[in-house]
Amino acid sequence: MINLAAAIDASVRRLAALGPAPDIAVVLGSGWDGIAALVEDPVDLPYAELPAFPRLAVAGHAGVLRAGTVGGRPVWLLRGRKHAYEDGDPAGMKGAIRTLAAAGCRTLVLTNAAGSLDAVMPPGSLMLIADHLNVVQRTPLHGEPGNDRFVDMGRAYDPALREQARAAAAAAGIPLPEGVYAWVLGPQFETPAEIRMLALLGAQAVGMSTVPETILARHAGLAVLGLSMFTNMAAGLSAETLSHEHTMAVARGGAADAARLLAALLPRLGRAG
Repeated sequence: MINLAAAIDASVRRLAALGPAPDIAVVLGSGWDGIAALVEDPVDLPYAELPAFPRLAVAGHAGVLRAGTVGGRPVWLLRGRKHAYEDGDPAGMKGAIRTLAAAGCRTLVLTNAAGSLDAVMPPGSLMLIADHLNVVQRTPLHGEPGNDRFVDMGRAYDPALREQARAAAAAAGIPLPEGVYAWVLGPQFETPAEIRMLALLGAQAVGMSTVPETILARHAGLAVLGLSMFTNMAAGLSAETLSHEHTMAVARGGAADAARLLAALLPRLGRAG
């Protein structure tokens, strides 16, 4: 079994070769990788060279950390994530996120592809995550010692960062409504009855990631901003047949707005004014 603390230490040392850690890191979900092409002076480091990072096996997730600047702001882009549906473990990104915090990052931007439960947010549109529903009721913190495992999730998605995201979206002319993201385990898509249940619980978006990473990030002391791209209407809300290939195809169509939003947001994120 991997010694996670030693793997994190080794990963931090490897990342130190890239220079000082930036304040901001971004996990790029499906449809969000277009920002990687806008990084100035990029340097790529495969996850395979970072012992605490996961090995990925999902199409569309490159498994590379790209370092550089966006609008003059240093950033690290994590091009892909491990999902709990791959092996049932919600802690697949634990080593990566703890490495970011140990290296000196202070803000984590989490992006994803999601299904929409709201007709005013059709496929191709973006949503700012205001809160989440841990429908699975699983946690990446099982086995953690001490009192700090009892993480306050009342402000899981930082209000100040959300305000900056709204301002950046307005400046870029990109609609960015807020909503609640529901995490389901997958990999199968939801049934229409499950979607009706989630709507009754107050969800506007549903997806298979992000929530475990938010828990890990808050446990590590990182501020979190969450963003969803809608790739489909949820089950029962349209006649389309859901598939991973469909998700990827629609994500490619929404990639330009996603990249524009991140390009407008990252240079100002976390800065006063």
